[in-house]
Amino acid sequence: MTAAVNPSLAAQAADALLARNAGAAAFFAAAAPAIAATSRAMAERFARGGRLYAFGRGATVSDAQHVAVEFVHPVIVGKRALPAVDISCFDATAVATLLGPDDMVIGVDLPGGNAEVRSALESARTRGNLVIDPLGGTATAGLVAAAAAFVAQEWAEVYYHTLWETVHVFLERRPRGHDVGSAAFLYPFLGTAEQDDTGLLDEVAASILIKVQDDADLRRQVAESEADAIAAAVAILAERVAGGGTIHVFGNGGSATDANDLAFDCVSPPEGMRPIAALSLASDAATITAVANDVGNDLIFVRQLIAHARAGDVVVGISTSGGSRNVVAALEQARKQGLPTIALLGYDGGEIRRRGLADAAIVIHSDYIPRIQEVQASVYHIMRDLLEESHAKD
Repeated sequence: MTAAVNPSLAAQAADALLARNAGAAAFFAAAAPAIAATSRAMAERFARGGRLYAFGRGATVSDAQHVAVEFVHPVIVGKRALPAVDISCFDATAVATLLGPDDMVIGVDLPGGNAEVRSALESARTRGNLVIDPLGGTATAGLVAAAAAFVAQEWAEVYYHTLWETVHVFLERRPRGHDVGSAAFLYPFLGTAEQDDTGLLDEVAASILIKVQDDADLRRQVAESEADAIAAAVAILAERVAGGGTIHVFGNGGSATDANDLAFDCVSPPEGMRPIAALSLASDAATITAVANDVGNDLIFVRQLIAHARAGDVVVGISTSGGSRNVVAALEQARKQGLPTIALLGYDGGEIRRRGLADAAIVIHSDYIPRIQEVQASVYHIMRDLLEESHAKD
Protein backbone atom coordinates (compact mmCIF):
# COMPACT_ATOMS: atom_id res chain seq x y z
CA MET A 1 0.00 0.00 0.00
CA THR A 2 1.07 3.60 -0.56
CA ALA A 3 0.15 6.13 2.09
CA ALA A 4 -0.55 9.71 1.07
CA VAL A 5 1.82 12.09 2.81
CA ASN A 6 0.18 14.52 5.21
CA PRO A 7 2.29 17.72 5.11
CA SER A 8 1.19 18.70 8.60
CA LEU A 9 2.25 15.32 9.98
CA ALA A 10 5.59 15.56 8.18
CA ALA A 11 6.16 19.02 9.66
CA GLN A 12 5.36 17.72 13.14
CA ALA A 13 7.87 14.90 12.70
CA ALA A 14 10.58 17.31 11.56
CA ASP A 15 9.90 19.72 14.41
CA ALA A 16 10.00 16.92 16.97
CA LEU A 17 13.37 15.73 15.68
CA LEU A 18 14.89 19.21 15.81
CA ALA A 19 13.43 19.94 19.23
CA ARG A 20 15.41 17.06 20.72
CA ASN A 21 18.79 18.58 19.96
CA ALA A 22 18.90 21.35 22.57
CA GLY A 23 17.94 19.04 25.42
CA ALA A 24 20.51 16.43 24.44
CA ALA A 25 23.23 19.06 24.20
CA ALA A 26 22.42 20.38 27.69
CA PHE A 27 22.24 16.90 29.22
CA PHE A 28 25.59 15.75 27.85
CA ALA A 29 27.36 19.02 28.54
CA ALA A 30 26.66 18.18 32.19
CA ALA A 31 27.07 14.39 31.95
CA ALA A 32 30.19 14.00 29.76
CA PRO A 33 32.78 14.30 32.57
CA ALA A 34 30.95 11.64 34.59
CA ILE A 35 30.75 9.31 31.58
CA ALA A 36 34.49 9.67 31.02
CA ALA A 37 35.32 8.98 34.69
CA THR A 38 32.93 6.03 34.81
CA SER A 39 34.43 4.57 31.65
CA ARG A 40 37.89 4.62 33.19
CA ALA A 41 36.62 2.98 36.39
CA MET A 42 34.84 0.31 34.34
CA ALA A 43 37.97 -0.40 32.28
CA GLU A 44 39.92 -1.00 35.49
CA ARG A 45 37.28 -3.44 36.75
CA PHE A 46 36.98 -5.25 33.43
CA ALA A 47 40.77 -5.64 33.44
CA ARG A 48 40.55 -7.31 36.85
CA GLY A 49 37.90 -9.75 35.62
CA GLY A 50 34.78 -7.81 36.56
CA ARG A 51 31.43 -8.35 34.88
CA LEU A 52 28.74 -5.79 34.02
CA TYR A 53 25.17 -6.60 35.04
CA ALA A 54 22.37 -4.61 33.38
CA PHE A 55 19.00 -4.29 35.09
CA GLY A 56 15.76 -2.72 33.87
CA ARG A 57 12.05 -2.67 34.44
CA GLY A 58 9.26 -1.86 32.02
CA ALA A 59 10.53 0.01 28.99
CA THR A 60 14.11 -0.07 30.26
CA VAL A 61 14.36 -3.86 30.05
CA SER A 62 15.18 -3.19 26.40
CA ASP A 63 17.98 -0.87 27.54
CA ALA A 64 19.44 -3.58 29.76
CA GLN A 65 19.35 -5.93 26.76
CA HIS A 66 20.97 -3.27 24.59
CA VAL A 67 23.79 -2.71 27.10
CA ALA A 68 24.56 -6.42 27.21
CA VAL A 69 24.75 -6.90 23.45
CA GLU A 70 26.92 -3.81 22.90
CA PHE A 71 29.57 -4.88 25.41
CA VAL A 72 29.62 -8.57 24.48
CA HIS A 73 29.43 -7.99 20.71
CA PRO A 74 30.96 -4.57 19.98
CA VAL A 75 30.59 -3.23 16.46
CA ILE A 76 34.04 -1.60 16.54
CA VAL A 77 36.49 -3.89 14.75
CA GLY A 78 39.28 -5.15 16.99
CA LYS A 79 37.56 -4.49 20.30
CA ARG A 80 37.34 -7.37 22.73
CA ALA A 81 34.13 -8.93 23.94
CA LEU A 82 33.50 -7.65 27.46
CA PRO A 83 31.40 -9.66 29.94
CA ALA A 84 27.97 -8.07 30.30
CA VAL A 85 24.58 -9.64 30.84
CA ASP A 86 20.96 -8.53 31.17
CA ILE A 87 19.53 -9.72 34.49
CA SER A 88 16.14 -8.03 34.27
CA CYS A 89 14.50 -11.45 34.59
CA PHE A 90 15.54 -11.49 38.26
CA ASP A 91 14.11 -9.39 41.06
CA ALA A 92 16.18 -6.67 42.67
CA THR A 93 17.18 -8.79 45.65
CA ALA A 94 18.77 -11.40 43.38
CA VAL A 95 21.31 -8.88 42.07
CA ALA A 96 23.38 -9.16 45.25
CA THR A 97 23.62 -12.94 44.78
CA LEU A 98 25.46 -12.49 41.51
CA LEU A 99 27.86 -9.71 42.39
CA GLY A 100 31.59 -10.26 42.85
CA PRO A 101 33.92 -7.56 44.20
CA ASP A 102 34.89 -6.14 40.79
CA ASP A 103 31.46 -6.40 39.21
CA MET A 104 29.34 -3.46 38.04
CA VAL A 105 25.61 -2.76 37.80
CA ILE A 106 23.91 -0.43 35.33
CA GLY A 107 20.24 0.43 35.56
CA VAL A 108 18.18 2.93 33.60
CA ASP A 109 15.50 4.62 35.71
CA LEU A 110 13.15 6.84 33.73
CA PRO A 111 11.54 10.03 35.10
CA GLY A 112 9.09 9.14 37.84
CA GLY A 113 11.34 6.39 39.17
CA ASN A 114 11.04 2.64 39.48
CA ALA A 115 11.41 1.15 42.95
CA GLU A 116 13.00 -2.10 41.76
CA VAL A 117 15.63 -0.35 39.64
CA ARG A 118 16.50 1.94 42.54
CA SER A 119 16.63 -1.02 44.94
CA ALA A 120 18.97 -2.97 42.64
CA LEU A 121 21.32 -0.01 42.28
CA GLU A 122 21.34 0.79 46.00
CA SER A 123 22.01 -2.84 46.89
CA ALA A 124 25.06 -2.86 44.62
CA ARG A 125 26.26 0.51 45.91
CA THR A 126 26.01 -0.69 49.51
CA ARG A 127 28.21 -3.69 48.66
CA GLY A 128 30.86 -1.43 47.17
CA ASN A 129 30.24 -2.35 43.56
CA LEU A 130 30.45 0.24 40.82
CA VAL A 131 26.97 1.57 40.02
CA ILE A 132 26.13 3.24 36.70
CA ASP A 133 22.93 5.29 36.74
CA PRO A 134 22.71 7.12 33.38
CA LEU A 135 19.73 9.29 34.32
CA GLY A 136 20.50 9.62 38.04
CA GLY A 137 23.36 12.11 38.13
CA THR A 138 22.96 15.19 40.31
CA ALA A 139 24.25 17.47 37.56
CA THR A 140 21.46 16.36 35.22
CA ALA A 141 18.65 15.76 37.73
CA GLY A 142 16.64 18.85 36.75
CA LEU A 143 16.87 18.08 33.04
CA VAL A 144 15.78 14.47 33.55
CA ALA A 145 12.86 15.42 35.80
CA ALA A 146 11.55 17.82 33.16
CA ALA A 147 12.04 15.45 30.20
CA ALA A 148 9.42 13.26 28.60
CA ALA A 149 10.02 9.55 29.19
CA PHE A 150 10.86 8.84 25.54
CA VAL A 151 13.40 11.68 25.38
CA ALA A 152 15.07 10.67 28.64
CA GLN A 153 15.36 7.09 27.40
CA GLU A 154 17.05 8.38 24.24
CA TRP A 155 19.60 10.21 26.41
CA ALA A 156 20.21 6.99 28.32
CA GLU A 157 20.93 5.14 25.08
CA VAL A 158 23.50 7.71 23.99
CA TYR A 159 24.96 7.53 27.52
CA TYR A 160 25.57 3.78 27.49
CA HIS A 161 26.68 3.77 23.86
CA THR A 162 29.36 6.37 24.60
CA LEU A 163 30.18 4.46 27.78
CA TRP A 164 31.10 1.27 25.94
CA GLU A 165 32.89 3.19 23.20
CA THR A 166 35.11 4.97 25.72
CA VAL A 167 35.66 1.93 27.97
CA HIS A 168 37.67 0.54 25.07
CA VAL A 169 39.69 3.76 24.88
CA PHE A 170 40.79 3.33 28.49
CA LEU A 171 41.45 -0.39 28.05
CA GLU A 172 43.80 0.43 25.19
CA ARG A 173 45.55 3.14 27.19
CA ARG A 174 46.02 1.16 30.40
CA PRO A 175 49.63 1.32 31.66
CA ARG A 176 50.07 -2.40 30.95
CA GLY A 177 48.83 -2.01 27.40
CA HIS A 178 45.68 -3.32 25.79
CA ASP A 179 44.59 -6.92 26.18
CA VAL A 180 42.26 -7.94 23.36
CA GLY A 181 41.65 -11.31 24.96
CA SER A 182 41.25 -14.43 22.82
CA ALA A 183 41.09 -12.27 19.68
CA ALA A 184 44.72 -11.15 20.17
CA PHE A 185 46.03 -13.31 17.32
CA LEU A 186 43.80 -11.35 14.92
CA TYR A 187 45.11 -7.96 16.05
CA PRO A 188 48.83 -8.31 16.83
CA PHE A 189 49.34 -4.55 16.58
CA LEU A 190 47.19 -3.92 19.66
CA GLY A 191 48.33 -4.11 23.26
CA THR A 192 52.07 -3.86 22.66
CA ALA A 193 52.90 -0.40 23.98
CA GLU A 194 52.44 1.24 27.33
CA GLN A 195 50.57 4.54 27.16
CA ASP A 196 49.96 7.40 29.57
CA ASP A 197 46.35 8.43 30.14
CA THR A 198 47.20 11.85 31.56
CA GLY A 199 44.63 14.30 30.20
CA LEU A 200 42.64 11.52 28.62
CA LEU A 201 39.55 12.19 30.74
CA ASP A 202 39.18 15.65 29.24
CA GLU A 203 39.77 14.30 25.73
CA VAL A 204 37.16 11.61 26.21
CA ALA A 205 34.61 14.06 27.60
CA ALA A 206 35.17 16.29 24.57
CA SER A 207 34.79 13.33 22.21
CA ILE A 208 31.42 12.50 23.82
CA LEU A 209 30.15 15.98 23.00
CA ILE A 210 31.29 15.49 19.40
CA LYS A 211 29.21 12.28 19.24
CA VAL A 212 26.18 14.15 20.61
CA GLN A 213 26.68 16.80 17.92
CA ASP A 214 26.86 14.05 15.31
CA ASP A 215 23.42 12.91 16.48
CA ALA A 216 22.12 16.47 16.25
CA ASP A 217 23.42 16.76 12.68
CA LEU A 218 21.79 13.44 11.77
CA ARG A 219 18.45 14.52 13.24
CA ARG A 220 18.60 17.66 11.10
CA GLN A 221 19.30 15.56 8.02
CA VAL A 222 16.45 13.22 8.84
CA ALA A 223 14.11 16.16 9.45
CA GLU A 224 14.98 17.46 5.99
CA SER A 225 15.01 14.23 4.00
CA GLU A 226 12.84 11.70 5.85
CA ALA A 227 9.93 13.65 7.35
CA ASP A 228 7.62 12.57 4.52
CA ALA A 229 8.59 8.93 5.03
CA ILE A 230 7.93 9.22 8.77
CA ALA A 231 4.54 10.76 8.07
CA ALA A 232 3.74 7.97 5.60
CA ALA A 233 4.74 5.36 8.18
CA VAL A 234 2.51 6.96 10.82
CA ALA A 235 -0.41 7.06 8.37
CA ILE A 236 0.01 3.33 7.63
CA LEU A 237 0.21 2.49 11.33
CA ALA A 238 -2.78 4.68 12.17
CA GLU A 239 -4.93 3.05 9.50
CA ARG A 240 -4.03 -0.46 10.62
CA VAL A 241 -4.36 0.25 14.33
CA ALA A 242 -7.75 1.90 13.80
CA GLY A 243 -8.89 -1.31 12.13
CA GLY A 244 -7.78 -3.45 15.07
CA GLY A 245 -4.52 -4.62 13.52
CA THR A 246 -1.36 -5.66 15.35
CA ILE A 247 2.10 -4.20 14.75
CA HIS A 248 4.81 -6.86 14.22
CA VAL A 249 8.32 -5.46 14.70
CA PHE A 250 11.74 -7.13 14.52
CA GLY A 251 15.48 -6.63 14.15
CA ASN A 252 18.84 -8.13 15.14
CA GLY A 253 21.20 -7.26 18.01
CA GLY A 254 20.73 -3.67 19.09
CA SER A 255 17.91 -3.42 16.57
CA ALA A 256 16.23 -6.34 18.34
CA THR A 257 16.27 -4.35 21.57
CA ASP A 258 14.80 -1.38 19.71
CA ALA A 259 12.05 -3.66 18.38
CA ASN A 260 11.37 -4.77 21.94
CA ASP A 261 11.26 -1.16 23.08
CA LEU A 262 8.85 -0.09 20.35
CA ALA A 263 6.55 -3.01 21.11
CA PHE A 264 6.59 -2.16 24.82
CA ASP A 265 5.92 1.53 24.05
CA CYS A 266 2.83 0.42 22.16
CA VAL A 267 1.46 -2.16 24.58
CA SER A 268 2.39 -0.43 27.86
CA PRO A 269 2.95 3.23 26.97
CA PRO A 270 3.67 6.16 29.29
CA GLU A 271 0.74 7.38 31.36
CA GLY A 272 -1.92 9.16 29.34
CA MET A 273 -1.35 7.20 26.13
CA ARG A 274 -3.63 4.42 24.93
CA PRO A 275 -2.27 0.87 24.59
CA ILE A 276 -1.80 -0.46 21.05
CA ALA A 277 -1.43 -4.11 20.06
CA ALA A 278 2.19 -4.87 19.10
CA LEU A 279 4.48 -7.89 19.15
CA SER A 280 8.27 -7.95 18.95
CA LEU A 281 9.37 -10.99 16.99
CA ALA A 282 12.84 -10.47 18.52
CA SER A 283 11.73 -11.13 22.09
CA ASP A 284 11.07 -14.88 22.26
CA ALA A 285 14.46 -16.55 22.71
CA ALA A 286 13.06 -20.09 22.67
CA THR A 287 11.29 -19.62 19.35
CA ILE A 288 14.20 -17.74 17.77
CA THR A 289 16.78 -20.34 18.75
CA ALA A 290 14.52 -23.24 17.77
CA VAL A 291 13.94 -21.84 14.28
CA ALA A 292 17.60 -20.84 13.86
CA ASN A 293 18.73 -24.30 14.91
CA ASP A 294 16.21 -26.28 12.89
CA VAL A 295 15.76 -24.32 9.66
CA GLY A 296 18.21 -21.41 9.77
CA ASN A 297 18.66 -17.89 11.08
CA ASP A 298 17.28 -16.34 7.88
CA LEU A 299 13.81 -17.60 8.77
CA ILE A 300 13.53 -16.63 12.45
CA PHE A 301 11.13 -13.78 11.70
CA VAL A 302 9.46 -15.38 8.67
CA ARG A 303 8.35 -18.36 10.73
CA GLN A 304 6.80 -16.09 13.34
CA LEU A 305 5.02 -13.93 10.77
CA ILE A 306 3.47 -17.04 9.27
CA ALA A 307 2.23 -18.01 12.71
CA HIS A 308 1.14 -14.62 14.05
CA ALA A 309 0.32 -12.15 11.28
CA ARG A 310 -3.28 -11.66 10.23
CA ALA A 311 -5.00 -9.61 7.56
CA GLY A 312 -5.14 -6.03 8.81
CA ASP A 313 -1.77 -6.18 10.60
CA VAL A 314 1.36 -4.18 9.77
CA VAL A 315 5.05 -5.10 9.77
CA VAL A 316 8.02 -2.97 10.92
CA GLY A 317 11.60 -4.09 10.21
CA ILE A 318 14.63 -2.41 11.79
CA SER A 319 18.07 -2.85 10.22
CA THR A 320 21.04 -0.51 10.51
CA SER A 321 22.57 -2.00 7.35
CA GLY A 322 19.37 -2.30 5.34
CA GLY A 323 20.52 -5.75 4.28
CA SER A 324 20.02 -8.14 7.20
CA ARG A 325 18.92 -11.33 5.48
CA ASN A 326 16.33 -12.33 8.05
CA VAL A 327 14.79 -8.84 7.98
CA VAL A 328 14.76 -8.87 4.16
CA ALA A 329 13.13 -12.32 4.19
CA ALA A 330 10.49 -11.19 6.70
CA LEU A 331 9.59 -8.13 4.64
CA GLU A 332 9.27 -10.38 1.58
CA GLN A 333 7.00 -12.69 3.59
CA ALA A 334 4.88 -9.74 4.70
CA ARG A 335 4.39 -8.81 1.05
CA LYS A 336 3.29 -12.39 0.29
CA GLN A 337 0.72 -12.09 3.08
CA GLY A 338 -0.53 -8.75 1.72
CA LEU A 339 0.68 -6.73 4.73
CA PRO A 340 2.00 -3.17 4.56
CA THR A 341 5.65 -2.79 5.50
CA ILE A 342 7.68 -0.09 7.24
CA ALA A 343 11.47 -0.09 7.62
CA LEU A 344 13.89 1.88 9.79
CA LEU A 345 17.26 1.70 8.06
CA GLY A 346 20.82 3.01 8.13
CA TYR A 347 23.63 3.57 5.64
CA ASP A 348 21.91 4.18 2.25
CA GLY A 349 18.95 1.93 3.05
CA GLY A 350 20.67 -1.11 1.59
CA GLU A 351 18.87 -3.93 -0.19
CA ILE A 352 15.59 -3.15 1.52
CA ARG A 353 15.41 0.29 -0.01
CA ARG A 354 16.87 -0.69 -3.38
CA ARG A 355 14.30 -3.44 -3.80
CA GLY A 356 11.41 -1.35 -2.51
CA LEU A 357 10.52 -3.84 0.21
CA ALA A 358 9.05 -1.17 2.47
CA ASP A 359 6.00 0.95 1.76
CA ALA A 360 7.62 3.55 4.02
CA ALA A 361 11.41 3.43 4.36
CA ILE A 362 13.05 5.82 6.83
CA VAL A 363 16.82 6.00 6.33
CA ILE A 364 19.40 7.39 8.75
CA HIS A 365 22.22 8.24 6.35
CA SER A 366 25.21 7.26 8.47
CA ASP A 367 27.71 4.41 8.41
CA TYR A 368 28.24 4.22 12.18
CA ILE A 369 25.85 1.90 13.99
CA PRO A 370 25.60 3.59 17.42
CA ARG A 371 24.65 6.94 15.89
CA ILE A 372 22.17 5.24 13.53
CA GLN A 373 20.49 3.48 16.44
CA GLU A 374 20.33 6.63 18.55
CA VAL A 375 18.54 8.58 15.85
CA GLN A 376 16.33 5.59 14.99
CA ALA A 377 15.19 5.67 18.64
CA SER A 378 14.18 9.30 18.21
CA VAL A 379 12.31 8.38 15.02
CA TYR A 380 10.25 5.51 16.40
CA HIS A 381 9.46 7.41 19.59
CA ILE A 382 8.22 10.32 17.48
CA MET A 383 6.19 7.88 15.37
CA ARG A 384 4.61 6.57 18.57
CA ASP A 385 3.79 10.10 19.73
CA LEU A 386 2.29 11.03 16.36
CA LEU A 387 0.29 7.81 16.30
CA GLU A 388 -1.21 8.85 19.62
CA GLU A 389 -2.03 12.32 18.30
CA SER A 390 -3.67 10.88 15.18
CA HIS A 391 -5.93 8.78 17.39
CA ALA A 392 -6.88 11.79 19.50
CA LYS A 393 -8.00 13.65 16.36
CA ASP A 394 -10.21 10.79 15.12
